[in-house]
Amino acid sequence: MDALPLVLEIDLSLGLLSGTPQDPLTALRSRNTPRLAHLISGLRHAADDDKVAAVVVHVTPLIKIAEVEELALALRSFAESGKKVIAWTESFGELGTGTVPYYLATAADEIWMQPSGTLGLQGIGLEVATIRGTFDKLGIEPQIGQRQEYKTAAEMYMSTEISEPNREMTGRICASVTEQVSAATAAARSLAADQVTAAMATAPLTAEDARQRGLIDRIGYRDDVYAAIRHDHGRRDGDGEPQVRLQFVHRYSRSLAQQAVSRARKRRQPVIAVVDVQGAIVTGRGSNQLPSQRPQAGSDLITAALRSVIADDAVRAVVLRVDSPGGSYVASDAIRDAVLRVKQSGRPVIASMGGLAASGGYFVSMAADRIVALPSTLTGSIGVLGGKMVIKEALTKIGVSREAIGTPAATMFSSNRPFEHQEWQRVEAWLDAVYDDFTHKAATDRRLDHAALESHARGRVWTGADAREHGLVDDLGGLRSAIELACRKVGADVENIRVQQFPHSPMLARLKPADSTESPTSTMISGPRPGLLEMIGTALGVQHSGVLTLPWRMQFR
Repeated sequence: MDALPLVLEIDLSLGLLSGTPQDPLTALRSRNTPRLAHLISGLRHAADDDKVAAVVVHVTPLIKIAEVEELALALRSFAESGKKVIAWTESFGELGTGTVPYYLATAADEIWMQPSGTLGLQGIGLEVATIRGTFDKLGIEPQIGQRQEYKTAAEMYMSTEISEPNREMTGRICASVTEQVSAATAAARSLAADQVTAAMATAPLTAEDARQRGLIDRIGYRDDVYAAIRHDHGRRDGDGEPQVRLQFVHRYSRSLAQQAVSRARKRRQPVIAVVDVQGAIVTGRGSNQLPSQRPQAGSDLITAALRSVIADDAVRAVVLRVDSPGGSYVASDAIRDAVLRVKQSGRPVIASMGGLAASGGYFVSMAADRIVALPSTLTGSIGVLGGKMVIKEALTKIGVSREAIGTPAATMFSSNRPFEHQEWQRVEAWLDAVYDDFTHKAATDRRLDHAALESHARGRVWTGADAREHGLVDDLGGLRSAIELACRKVGADVENIRVQQFPHSPMLARLKPADSTESPTSTMISGPRPGLLEMIGTALGVQHSGVLTLPWRMQFR
């Protein structure tokens, strides 16, 4: 007897991992959490699998907009095979915004919502805060310079008000992402742009109002969704009831991966290497030892991974996967140099930007042969900021007496005293030099006139969609788009290549001590754990890792 029709499931209430776990404990804790790469790979293979009848997606508020755009591309590609995609949710927001999860649902052929749910299709908003007033109360004096007027991250510390350049930039980011959501909604739901605009103006909408406006298709609970799926795609059993076989997409993908590994052992396939630059860019190896800690991209590890790519004859091209707010100038420059050396080896490099590739994140990407960004990627921020916090008064208030002892030069960056006039001039000159270096290298890498490049620099953050209009990125798409582009660059068939994460080492092999800085296991060794104050600063969002950084966080709502 033939097997039952297979309906694949994506349950976003399980969470979603965008990257690869870097330590055994994190891998163990996340063993039931689907990886975005597995979902994309599974959907690609399922499109050509006759056993697969449909995909059902449980949409939840937990998903980030960059993950939405990556997954939506894969779902639309799957739907092009003629198979159905069904999205269901309890609610797109509960008396609150649900724009981001609804953005994903627009990739489905059919959208269900619970009767008590609401559709919070209200557009995109961001909140910007400053903490200078708090610093004044505590007796902390920030002394920070910025290049240029749009490098407004310094405002968080220096100003009690939001500047006009900051307001303009942030407003344009919101408008750009809202435009992407509106266009996707209008195209997917066969609506006019003004109909979508009217719906956004009156949201949140009840389930019935959303259905009448054509924004959802059916109203029902989870069991109603699955009963409809069995009716439409099932095969009747002995009792006459239609049945289907259910399987998570990430479990389906892993079984396919095991088969692919077995086939790859029989014939050597060309490799497309994927090197991650995830988290704050720092010198050294970075600290990724705590499961709850935000990742860091240590320049020593990234450059070692890129050297290992050059040493591997099977690697034909590299995809540099960047999801970083930036950080250290010298660390970013070291990674950019390693990218150039990969290109000099004859291997093309494609930069694939995730949700964030700004400042130092852009610095490491700009030398790539082509840059692929998501429409909502926050990128650019070609600028610099730096200085220090003077905390002498704050310490005095709590009874701490501290003195900086040494020559003026040796104590120049002490937090116990402000800069002297001549010292501040030296800081300003250094910021000018870094900005000049950044903009000239960016102009060279992007093959733009320096004046034209600089007009779009000035520390300004752009969405991926707007960055493409200004020549800062080349294409809009996700990781899969970047891999396909890398294959075209080297004349390889995307179906007959092996995508390999670098550095690559089996989990148990990572326990073996490294013999040298060029040993394979050396690329897996992270740096020391962060100190308590560093972890507290990171948790509060006021700690950053260098002068090419985006220390404030943007959460699209």
